Amino acid sequence: MALDDVLSRTYTVSFDHAGQRLDIFLANIQFEISRSRLSFLAHEGNITVNGKVRKPSFHVSVNDVVVVTLSPAKEISLQPQPISLDILFEDSDIIVINKPSGLVVHPAPGHESNTLVNALLYHCPGLLKIGGEIRPGIVHRLDQDTSGVLVVAKNDLAHVALSKQFKERQPQKVYLAFVSGVLKEKEGEIDFSIGRHPSERKKMSIHGTAPRSARSQYFVLQQFEHTALLKVIIETGRTHQIRVHLSAIGHPIIGDSIYGGRSIYKTYRTVSRQMLHAIQLQFIHPIKKEPCFFTAPIPSDFKKAVLMYGALDVPWETLLT
Repeated sequence: MALDDVLSRTYTVSFDHAGQRLDIFLANIQFEISRSRLSFLAHEGNITVNGKVRKPSFHVSVNDVVVVTLSPAKEISLQPQPISLDILFEDSDIIVINKPSGLVVHPAPGHESNTLVNALLYHCPGLLKIGGEIRPGIVHRLDQDTSGVLVVAKNDLAHVALSKQFKERQPQKVYLAFVSGVLKEKEGEIDFSIGRHPSERKKMSIHGTAPRSARSQYFVLQQFEHTALLKVIIETGRTHQIRVHLSAIGHPIIGDSIYGGRSIYKTYRTVSRQMLHAIQLQFIHPIKKEPCFFTAPIPSDFKKAVLMYGALDVPWETLLT
């Protein structure tokens, strides 16, 4: 059976290998997975020791059970699909989209079609070869249930320039978050590194493996009796960053069943998704070198969710001014 047809492989540490680093142990007892791929799998949370995700540098002990999970090889054929797009701006170099909640950005196992990329390929037929086979034109992402503004490159020059900006953290990204609880401070900074959750590999955590620095600033736009509407500016762009950070300080996003906990999810069960919206994005046009500033309209379900728990002191239109 081919290696990529196997979903997982299990190894038990013998006395001879006790004390070795995890990556060295695996490299010594099998020859089908390279050490570099093992390191990648470990950082992605696909290697566990006794059921817990471990770093490549973890030292194994006698009778430890090591499980390596492999994604089966599967080619995803990108097909254009006539999916409606809410276009905020478009020229020959970029397209700026107001992404709705529920729309996955790019194809992946379990979401091979009906993604933003499929919609973009239909709208921009030349996009397929820009930036990668599975993520053509994509330079940053939003979670499936997060709505809001997102920019996509339409040619190689724009893709390279925009990717560089995001890598260097130049764009300013502003979000609206509707959270649980009463915040003691009107504003604050959250500076917790984020890594893969030690036991649940699809989650991130401030106590995770291979943590990377992450910083978020929040401002209370309005405090209600048991909830609050926040503006959040992120300096970094880690996976699930805002959701993890707000949960870590005790104010999870309403509707977030993963980081909000079962009690929060049940309390606000009338909300159909996590109340997080990418409201503003500012960057430099990759070709014209001019400042670009875009604001995504606030979704109706977001407005409804907020107004269920209190009335705003000011109109939505002036909330961020």
